[in-house]
Amino acid sequence: MNKMIGAGVTAALSFAFAGEALAVEWNVSVWGKRRAFTEHVEKLAELVAEKTDGEFTMNVSYGGLSNNKENLDGISIGAFEMAQFCAGYHPDKNRVITVLELPFLGVSNLEEEMAVSTAVYNHPAATEEMEQWNAKLLMTSPMPQYNLVGTGEPRDELADFEGMRVRATGGLGEAFKAVGAVPTSVTATEAYQAMESGVVDTVSFAQHAHLSFGTINQADWWTANLNPGTVNCPVVVNIDAYEGLSDEHREALDSSVPEALDHYLANYGELLKRWDSVLEEKGVEKVMISDSVKEEFKAQAADPAREAWIEEMEAQGLPGQELYDLVQSTLEEQRASN
Repeated sequence: MNKMIGAGVTAALSFAFAGEALAVEWNVSVWGKRRAFTEHVEKLAELVAEKTDGEFTMNVSYGGLSNNKENLDGISIGAFEMAQFCAGYHPDKNRVITVLELPFLGVSNLEEEMAVSTAVYNHPAATEEMEQWNAKLLMTSPMPQYNLVGTGEPRDELADFEGMRVRATGGLGEAFKAVGAVPTSVTATEAYQAMESGVVDTVSFAQHAHLSFGTINQADWWTANLNPGTVNCPVVVNIDAYEGLSDEHREALDSSVPEALDHYLANYGELLKRWDSVLEEKGVEKVMISDSVKEEFKAQAADPAREAWIEEMEAQGLPGQELYDLVQSTLEEQRASN
């Protein structure tokens, strides 16, 4: 009888340990606070947990694991399994996807931004570059075109940008520099303080970030239609962690990406619908930039930036022209399909 009990206990313990071994817990590094920009990450965690009956869970940490400029480094050493970062924070580490941050690409909505990002992420050059950081591009964080909030008199003529101190990263920073502005690449979490202290006069963000990081509360005006470009912020996973998943868990993760992005687009769409009422509530003037000013800005910033980027990438052995052409052809296909 004792042998039978012992065998039963051993079997039960073996089953328990086997069940425990099936459980997977990932740490996910993002920053700021939960907002429209992170809703797809939150939704992904929710969907994966549901599909695996709680066997695969994700702990989303807002700044508790790393600062935003070091998330890719954290992924490379396996400090956490998933992270979000923005290309403009370290363009030398993610050269390929910076094509998506070139000014005036012509992207007009979130669906188009998602389409061009996905196309570039799937390019072999992007895959190979991310492999150097032990990272796999999982999904994008599509954002609207950036616009400025500023203090004092509105800057609605190109001459007004001369000497303007602007928080703008990556290709956007270069675009503003081309028309005489002085860009600084302080992180999103530092933008409010930079504006409050007068380090910058203006901040370039998408709508959700002006809300989340409080820069709208410092603003006197908002450029509703300057639309010089946006930043590209992928979500990546550690390759070893991804390949270490069971087939069932990997399928749960992969199949949840489209659902998470659909949720993101719907949620962001609601925020955009409310934006005008936010401006009115906070007493922020909505400034419309004339077509002639936008065309002048584009002529001075877009063409030189594109050619310089392509030349620099080709000099480093990367397919710069091919990547730029991929963005443009994807835009054409996306519009044709609609």
